[in-house]
Amino acid sequence: MIALFGGTFDPIHLGHINMAKQCVEHLNLRNLQFMPCAIPAHKAVPGISNEDRIAMLQAAIETYDYFSLDLRELKRQGPSYSLLSLQELREEHPNDPILFLIGLDSFNTLDKWFEWQTITQLCHLVVFQRPNQNMNLSPQLIEYKKQALTTSPDTLRLECAGRLYFLPGKIMDIASSDIRQKLKKGQSCGELLPTAVSHYIGEQQLYLSGE
Repeated sequence: MIALFGGTFDPIHLGHINMAKQCVEHLNLRNLQFMPCAIPAHKAVPGISNEDRIAMLQAAIETYDYFSLDLRELKRQGPSYSLLSLQELREEHPNDPILFLIGLDSFNTLDKWFEWQTITQLCHLVVFQRPNQNMNLSPQLIEYKKQALTTSPDTLRLECAGRLYFLPGKIMDIASSDIRQKLKKGQSCGELLPTAVSHYIGEQQLYLSGE
């Protein structure tokens, strides 16, 4: 199985690592690739470059031999859509199941993604839910959930795409937006970040400006 974890990772934190580890362990994966997406210019945090995000991701996953990076979305010229990455991966791996790990906040807005219905036919969506997060789905997503939902990991292995799976396991209630706000106020976030990431943020003096 090909497993991807997409997100802005701005910054990557222990909740992301926990989520990825749960996915690897629960589904018995050999590898999971973190795939950072491009941040629209109007949402970019001052001083945070793609190079900074890549450096933090590399620092965070360095000690895990089953994690790697897929940087295709940051290297792509023009619009960067998850659809394009999944289409490329499907061409590269026509007969392999592809898992796309996302959080519930992303799943709640999936119907706003570019050609989201096509995305659901290119991969299995694996959704991880943080505490205090509620499912808030449009009628279209409710129908998709009804048709695609499976509770069997074996189904994800036997079929190449098209399924929806909710990942159980230990959950850490951490959000990148909260971390950025704390850092902006000069508060310590060491307990929320991989040690190497915390050191990098301190050395580079990141997130000290407003969003």
